[in-house]
Amino acid sequence: MNDLRAKGLDVIRRVLGEGYFKKRQASLSTFNGGLRALTEEYCFGAIWTRPGLQPKTRSMILLGMLTALGKTTELKMHVIGAINNGCSVTEIEEVLLQATVYCGVPAGVDAFRNAEQALQELGLVQPVAAAQ
Repeated sequence: MNDLRAKGLDVIRRVLGEGYFKKRQASLSTFNGGLRALTEEYCFGAIWTRPGLQPKTRSMILLGMLTALGKTTELKMHVIGAINNGCSVTEIEEVLLQATVYCGVPAGVDAFRNAEQALQELGLVQPVAAAQ
């Protein structure tokens, strides 16, 4: 394993959490191994470790891009990463509102739905009726 890939694995563990990391490692197969190596080395190793942006900023940008692309499964995962990188629920909401205006309401609705599920799983958001 090269240095960038090792750094990428460290970023995945830190950003997405130990639970996610263990599930990810347990689901490694002969089919997905090449994709895993690619994302570990390039996405997380080469890009996430660059000094030009803080992880929190990278998370917010990524949430906007995933909303624009309609990649809500990935968005849900990266909402957890954004929290781990220091984003507040309010900041995530603002990023998604900004993306909704520029990417379209259907994309925003999907993004909010999946983000809310992730935030509920973390215990950071609850239905209004439960909050009263």
